[in-house]
Parts: sequence; C-alpha cells; structure tokens
Amino acid sequence: MARQFPRPLFPVSRRRFLQGAIPAALALRRLPLLGANMAGGALFEHVSAAQSGITWVHTAGKSAAKHLPETSGPGCAFLDYDNDGWMDIYLVNSGKADFYSPPKPIRNALYRNNRDGTFTDVTEKARVAGGGYGMGVAVGDYNNDGLPDIYVTQVGRNILYRNNGDGTFTDVTEQAGVGCSGWSSSAVWFDYDNDGRLDLFVCQFVEFNKDMSCGLDAKGRHHYCIPKIFNPMPSWLFHNNGDGTFTDVSEESGIREHMGKAWGVVATDLDNDGRMDLFVSNDTVPNFLFMNRGGGKFEEDGFAAGVAYSSEGRARSGMGVDSADYDNDGWMDLFVANIDEEIFSLYHNNHDGTFDDDAMQEGIGMATRWMSGWGLKFFDYDNDGEMDLILCNGFPDDLIDSLGTPVTWQEPLLLFHNNGRKFEDVSAQGGPVFHQRFAARGLAIGDFNNDGAADVLIAVNDAAPLLLKNNAAKGRHWLGVKLAGKKSNPDAIGARVTYQAGDLKRSRMKVGGGSFMSSHDPRMVLGLGARTQVDWVEVKWPQPGGAVERFTNLPVDRYVTLVEGSGKWT
Repeated sequence: MARQFPRPLFPVSRRRFLQGAIPAALALRRLPLLGANMAGGALFEHVSAAQSGITWVHTAGKSAAKHLPETSGPGCAFLDYDNDGWMDIYLVNSGKADFYSPPKPIRNALYRNNRDGTFTDVTEKARVAGGGYGMGVAVGDYNNDGLPDIYVTQVGRNILYRNNGDGTFTDVTEQAGVGCSGWSSSAVWFDYDNDGRLDLFVCQFVEFNKDMSCGLDAKGRHHYCIPKIFNPMPSWLFHNNGDGTFTDVSEESGIREHMGKAWGVVATDLDNDGRMDLFVSNDTVPNFLFMNRGGGKFEEDGFAAGVAYSSEGRARSGMGVDSADYDNDGWMDLFVANIDEEIFSLYHNNHDGTFDDDAMQEGIGMATRWMSGWGLKFFDYDNDGEMDLILCNGFPDDLIDSLGTPVTWQEPLLLFHNNGRKFEDVSAQGGPVFHQRFAARGLAIGDFNNDGAADVLIAVNDAAPLLLKNNAAKGRHWLGVKLAGKKSNPDAIGARVTYQAGDLKRSRMKVGGGSFMSSHDPRMVLGLGARTQVDWVEVKWPQPGGAVERFTNLPVDRYVTLVEGSGKWT
C-alpha cells in the first residue's frame, strides 16, 4: 500500500517554477546583496584570540601510531548557559584515553560572553572541564527547568552536565543513565514521541581498537586508517523519563538493529506528519534514514528514499549533515558532506518519501569534489529570506600532503549563497579567512553580538578555534525568535515557524542538531531583506495535534521570546 503524505505547506515547488509551470511575473522579487558585499568588503571577519579573549587550543594528542580519534574531533557549541540573552561558547578537547596520556592536563572550555565582543573562561567555576577523550557536544534543556544542559560525547564514557542555574553544572551521567561506553560522535536532543520532554540520540562510530592498524606505507609510516577496517556499531536512543533519568530504547525502537559508522545526525520532519525523523551519516557504509512511524518505532528507509548511497550505488564517507527547506516548497531537504572525490549531496525532498541528489545542478557538486566536509549548516547569512550554506573542510589524514595529490590536509571553508534559483559559490567574497586552509571539524551557528547576523564558530583539529563575525547582513532587517515550549518540549525542537513580511512569506523548521558534533544558537533569525515590518509570525508547536499560534505587532531588528500558549511576545 502506498504511503500517504500530507499536503505541503506551499504547494508550488521551485523545481516546477524553473520548468515554467508558474508565470515569471509571480516570482518573488530578488533583492541585491547589501552591506559588506556591495561595498567590496568581507562577508565575514575573523575575530582573533587577542580580540575575543578565547585563548583555548585543541590538542589532538597525535602519535606515530595514528589512532583514528586523533584526527576526528572536535566539536563546539553556542549556548546561553546563564540565560542572560547572550551566546556563550563551549569547546571540546581530547584527553586521557587508553591510547593517549597527555603530558599535561587537557580540558574542555566554557567561555562566558561579556557582551562587548569578548569572552571570559569560566570552565573551572562552572565545573565542565570534561574528563576523557572528548569528541562533540549537544546542548538541550532535558529537565524542563529553562536552563540549557550540556552533553559531551567521547571515546569512552560520555558526560551529561546538568545546569544548576547558578553558573555551575553537575555531572549527572550515572544517575541519568546516558554514559554510553564506546566511541560516540554526534548527539542530538529531540522529542521523538511528542511528550514534551527532550529525548537523546547518540551516534556510535565504530568498535575502536587501538591495536588495529592499516599497515605501513613505503616510507614505513602509519596513516590514519579508512574506517573500513573497523567493525560497525549500533547507535543509541534514550527516552526521557521526566524524572532526570533515561531509558535505553534502542532495541524496541528499531535503532539498534542497524549497524553503522555514524558521524553526523539531524532531527527533522521529512514527511510533514508532525513526528521527528533522523538522518544519520555513515562512513564507508550506507547512510541511515530513520523515519518515525509513531508508537516509539523507527523504520530505516535510507535505500528506498535514495539517501543511503551515491547515485552510482556506492556507500560513501558521510560526515556532516543538516536539513532545511532550501527551496521554500514546504518540505524539508537534506545535505551530507563526504570525503574528496565522492561529491557532497544535496537531497531534494520529492514529497513522496524519496529524494533526488541535486548537488550538481544546484552548483555545489563540483565545488566540493576535492573537499572532505565536516561541520556545515544551512542559515540565512545575509538575511534576505533564503537559506544559504556554509561548510568547513579538511582531509582526515595529515600525511596526504606528502603523496602529491590535489587533496590537502588543510582545506578552505566554503560559503554558498542561495539566489532563489541555485547556490552560488561566494567563498571568494567571504573574507581573508576563506582564503586560508584549516583542518576544520565542528561548526556551530550563533549570533554572539546580538546584531541579528548569524556568526560562525569552527573547531579546528589540533589548533585554535575560529570565530567569524558576520558582516554580510548589514543593511538588512530581521526578527530574532526564541521559542519556549510549554506543552511541547522546552526547546521547541520540531516547531515550524512561518512568517509574512509584505511580499515575503517563508517557513522554517527548528531542527535538532545538524552539522558535525556541534550545537547551535537556539534562536531563529528570520530574514526580512529591505522590509521594515513583520505582518505576523505563526508557530506550529511540536505537540500532539500541532497547535498553531499567531503572533502580531512584532518589532523588527531585535530578539523576542514566543511562549507557547501565551499568544504574546516578550
């Protein structure tokens, strides 16, 4: 029996428009790029450590044995841990493991935003230094107290830090039951059963053995191995019990039966049924598409959906992932970054449970051919109402430079502008930092200076992080929205926000996770372009029945909080 899918929010797809099904006169008006781009300046500005006060540096603990975790991290996060309305920063480091003993103490870092463009290291006071070999971070209010909590993934025991609300955190991993012994990579908070509490999905990469080797090259050197030599493992799904504990439901949900090598995950609603699905990128084995069928059950549908393999039927090295409705047709699409020569994939949602890889025709395919992508995110960097895309890259083996190939260990960042017809590679306009190369891994989006222009944080392997201030949205108007769920989960993961500003109507979903081992500013920035007024904002809350609430008389160029059930903004 064929599956029935709900009607799309917007019945006309961009694909039909480009095929001539809609008169050109009805096309949305395009506005030129304003601000820094038109003035010939940089779209993004690298904020140095001297300017920001962020002096922390990642230590990979590299060895001649080339243990794969050394090249795989780290992740990073924007979060407002003290609820003062300003984005703070969390950075994950490596640490002690059976394959690495640091010569001096290594720790994660929490930086408090000083509200003047600088940050202060408050790690020790906050008690979130970590302990173990860190990989990534996921932020979410799991206990519904209005405070963001921190989940750190590691090679070994993961850590759940509960926010105490006084500037400190408590390690509650054991009592919560989410330690996950293994090699965890990305994690995502989302409410899979719509009970108003955030559940937790944790990617497990491989069964790691420090003694495994892929042999020596002609010069007698170890390389970082292609993960084919490692056994695949199942990921974890934890149900939030509402009392500070979680139940491992991996087996009964159908998650555990699928063995993968999971790097990235994003929680999104791909069939518009009000339930959050999971897209999981795997390395050297097929990607997973876990469709939420209700009743606590997931069905792995990656092959049938067309997102498991390449168009040639090959499993690729999937790393960073994200989901957004990039063509404004009311259906969530997917993106996955792969290793060099595999081409990254932009999966267009066909509204029937299948996807087409449109990376080549959308202008992304060839630009990524020699790249190995990790952190990435859809976001409207210039506030024109269209979802753009940023990617950070780097080959996983630091000896690749000695092999004489077009591929390099350190690679440039990529920035794509969505012009309403396709994605344009505007990396050359990004600024000097886009002309440099990095061994980049995690990437998070957040507005650290509250100017309505989403900034970028990039975690770099064995180096200092990058903080990029957004100059591209100057001259454009915006509305920042923080969603506060009441019946729904507190972070409103899964909410659909639709807004009207004159001739501009757009819809955005608040997805869970996305990127690579990183976590983002929980606020949504709604781009208005040159429009100076918002007619209304509607929120379809992620609760049973999907209640829709409309908010009016909203300001522009500022952040507001929309509380579920209140009908008012603050």
